[in-house]
Amino acid sequence: MDWISHALTFLFVINIILAITVVFLERRNVAATWSWLMVLLFIPILGFILYVVFGQNLSRRKLYKWNRLMLERVQTVISEQREQLMDGTLPYIDPMVSEYRDLIYLNVATNDAFLTQDNGVHIFTDGVAKFSDLLMKIEAAESHIHMQYYIVKNDSLGQKIMQALTKKAEQGVSVKFLYDDIGSRSLKDAFFRDFLKAGGQKAAFFPSRIPYLNYRVNYRNHRKLVIIDGQIGYMGGFNIGNEYLGLDPKFGYWRDTHLRLTGSVVRALQSRFILDWNLASSTMIEVDSHYFPEPKISEETSNVPMQIVASGPNEAWPHFVYTFLKMIHMAKSRILLQTPYFIPEESMLNALRIAALSGIDVRIMIPEKADHLFVHWASLYYVGELLRAGVKCYLYDQGFLHAKTIIVDGRVASVGTANFDIRSLRLNFETNALMYHAETAKKLENTFWKDMEGCMELTLEEYDKRSLRIRFLESVSKLISPIL
Repeated sequence: MDWISHALTFLFVINIILAITVVFLERRNVAATWSWLMVLLFIPILGFILYVVFGQNLSRRKLYKWNRLMLERVQTVISEQREQLMDGTLPYIDPMVSEYRDLIYLNVATNDAFLTQDNGVHIFTDGVAKFSDLLMKIEAAESHIHMQYYIVKNDSLGQKIMQALTKKAEQGVSVKFLYDDIGSRSLKDAFFRDFLKAGGQKAAFFPSRIPYLNYRVNYRNHRKLVIIDGQIGYMGGFNIGNEYLGLDPKFGYWRDTHLRLTGSVVRALQSRFILDWNLASSTMIEVDSHYFPEPKISEETSNVPMQIVASGPNEAWPHFVYTFLKMIHMAKSRILLQTPYFIPEESMLNALRIAALSGIDVRIMIPEKADHLFVHWASLYYVGELLRAGVKCYLYDQGFLHAKTIIVDGRVASVGTANFDIRSLRLNFETNALMYHAETAKKLENTFWKDMEGCMELTLEEYDKRSLRIRFLESVSKLISPIL
């Protein structure tokens, strides 16, 4: 039996070493640290495997290599805007934008998210409308199409998109297609065969080195970006698949929010795509002026001031944590928040509590249906914490709510790919658009009010009636929520 004793001793030593690594060497928040310590100590062998698969930390790795020309352009713009913001000389098209100088500066200084003010925004809340519009713009492309999605399905929508891209590649348009290796794990080479023959290019983000096993289950590229001819950009919550058209009976109608952008802001989307592509592909994009043309003036252009905020696990700062916190603290009358997954950090939970206790109208909308049960139970736990502070919560039950939207005071709004959970805030590569524009924020607010008609309000009285089983599941889910 000595070998059993030696084996147990060996496992104990390995656990101690891993625990020391988690606590002292990895740059993690306290909640995630305690969650991993529990996993390592209570399930030694499986815990080690889970840590290898889920627990890596990219925060100290420099993943992106900026092209010299791109870096010089960005640094020049950023330097000028920082100085103008500090000395109050930045010209604002709309005087209201100056009220958010601190928020703008935060993202200029820490995220290189320069402010542009000549942008047009079209909001999509329906997948059929969004993809119909996208296909029309693909068909009209003349120079290049850069497309990036987290989930791509080989179904009728996926095939329709790929056929449209293949046709443009055959016409001589440069087409690049980037997808996430885990999010789109069901894709096979056959899906791209005709596309590649036509001259299109594809790349997978953080692909597996071992067939059928990708140890980077965390740190996925959750962005959904399309850039056409450097003039039109798309970003938001819709992935590519029939379910996003409302054709999956499990979810029913799919309620999401997506943007079509024009103006100088498209340059920021283009820069982000190029960085992601050059990280994922062996065929580098050489930065050229034709990728960054002068914006065309269109009927849609309405001078919407915007910043594109990007975040990832390799960054020094958790940009969306700071951005959302700043937006919450700047609120004067109301905060409207839509997210499919609500697992906030403690600082964000307290910020929402303080806002509600200060008399600000705070409303949170999450789906009534669950696509990830533990995440759903954890979301309900945190919602319950806020109900006691006077926050109002609504459960969307007309399908599945996947929108990632925050609107503050009907004046500033954030729309993009980042959910209000640890995975989006700390682990995934995400992109959001910050819009400082009352008219656009009002449109998003009106969508929120309309969505409320298809919701059931979860009151504190109803919440307190939940069964012991649900209370137990919520508590367990809350404990492991930092690593969900």
